[in-house]
Amino acid sequence: MSQFVAFIRAINVGGHAVVKMDDLKAAFVSAGCDNVRTFIASGNVIFEANSATIQKKVLSKLRDLIGREPTVMFRTLPELESLTEDPPYRGYKSHPEAKSLVVFVDRRMRQKPKLPLRSEKEGVEVIGMADRDIYAASWRKPNGYPGYPNDLIEKEFGVLATTRAFSTVTKILDLMRMESAAMRDEAGTYRKAPRKGKRS
Repeated sequence: MSQFVAFIRAINVGGHAVVKMDDLKAAFVSAGCDNVRTFIASGNVIFEANSATIQKKVLSKLRDLIGREPTVMFRTLPELESLTEDPPYRGYKSHPEAKSLVVFVDRRMRQKPKLPLRSEKEGVEVIGMADRDIYAASWRKPNGYPGYPNDLIEKEFGVLATTRAFSTVTKILDLMRMESAAMRDEAGTYRKAPRKGKRS
């Protein structure tokens, strides 16, 4: 069994596409996923499966649940570890109130604008890329609302995107690591269990 996390785009945002976490979990279970658990209500689902082919079944169940074609960015534990290993936020001082974000995109980016890519109007700056993931920072826009990079990234990079706080991503990673360690310990204990009695 391998661990995956699904980052679902555009649910439970601003009162749109509201989905109960119990219903979301049930959709993944009915698709054949194991040990399904949600993390906060912004569309993060951690699960286990035997193969990445389970993703097609998940998309089908989510389509039934939300009534439209879902956009989901699936990532594995090693992919999240690589993403968080050396983020470009260290030493970032372009804006004193900037928050660190990760933008997950649906495919590898063919359009790659020169970085950093900054929009004062949107209150965001793209500061790095890693395969299908983008590092960004945001602050409050002139109208007082927090900056959100999705629109800028989807336009400039030609992809679909969903954004999470870097702190949320690291918390999900920590949870997956703990559960992965527990799975290894359990498997090791099972393999090392002494035989009970002798065969006749």
